[in-house]
Amino acid sequence: MNNREFVAIGVKPGAALESQSGLQMNWPKVFGVLAGPTSGKVGAIVMHPSSNFMGHYLLDPLVQRGVSLLALNSRYAGNDSTLLMEQVIQDLGAGVRYMRERFDRVFLIGNSGGAALCAFYQAQAENLDFDTTPAGDHIDVDPSDLPPTDGIALLAAHPGRATLIRNWIDPSVISERDPTGSNAELDVFASQNGPPFSEEFLSQYRATQKTRIDEITQRVRRRLTEIRSLNNGPRDEAFIVYRTYADPRFVDLSLDPNDRQPGGNRGDSARAVNYGTNNLARFTTLTSWLSQWSPNSRADGPASLARTSVPVLQLEYTADGSVFPCDIRAWRTAAGAREEYHAIKGANHYLKGQPELLEEVADRVVEWSRRSLI
Repeated sequence: MNNREFVAIGVKPGAALESQSGLQMNWPKVFGVLAGPTSGKVGAIVMHPSSNFMGHYLLDPLVQRGVSLLALNSRYAGNDSTLLMEQVIQDLGAGVRYMRERFDRVFLIGNSGGAALCAFYQAQAENLDFDTTPAGDHIDVDPSDLPPTDGIALLAAHPGRATLIRNWIDPSVISERDPTGSNAELDVFASQNGPPFSEEFLSQYRATQKTRIDEITQRVRRRLTEIRSLNNGPRDEAFIVYRTYADPRFVDLSLDPNDRQPGGNRGDSARAVNYGTNNLARFTTLTSWLSQWSPNSRADGPASLARTSVPVLQLEYTADGSVFPCDIRAWRTAAGAREEYHAIKGANHYLKGQPELLEEVADRVVEWSRRSLI
């Protein structure tokens, strides 16, 4: 077992009541695990907006190949209901500063939902262009909070939370207050509709997905204006978004085809996940919706990546159930000539049960870092 050091890094205070922990609110920190030597030529950071990456599958493989890895959590690990992307990149910035003090070169590993985060971070590190959230709230951010890195490795890279929910949200929902009611004509899980799905069905499906997202966003902005106009009113409010796991590509493998199995990346029943109690944006707040999930989110991965100047590695997991070839193309277009691309044949989203492919991924990441960063 390689040496691992628990890391606790102080960060700036965030939004009011973003945590139920008084300790975290008064002495905010982010936590991680640094595997490998604590100083040297090259160090990497892997981070996700809300998932716990402290047990990430690359910790030991990278250390065995001579690259230290900081698996860092944001302040929102395990609970993204109040998450602000503008705050998360400051958490990542604290990790980058920590590694910069110890390593000559530092690169980011954007795995899954961490990919858009890393791209957003690097774009703002190179050219900070905001001082408010999409809700219009001031956020305490300074260029010194976001030291640039030397490269980005994209692994099974989701394009961003707003893009995910736009593609995954269920347009058959009849009422935002009813988790079960369904318009049968737009039910992707109803056998009479497919698969395969007709072009007419898909066109109506995608258009109605957009309509639902836009209506939620409009309602969020109206409600935010309402509550903030009250004397001593609240600054934010919680709400629920039902059924957010219904991309037709989870069901119809002929759409945007790769080597995946049906069901997405969370089991073989996308319908069960869609109707489940916890999924994308299920529990959120007005301000968090605008920052994470709405079309107003700044954290679009490919758009952010296009604004960066560093080398990029992209590894496509060809049996990924939720990152599709069109996503890979968007990242590739954004990276342009800076990109080194490899397909990891047969890899599923989590490399679950695929130890030989995990070794291939680790080899690719380390070889690229040595060619591109040293």
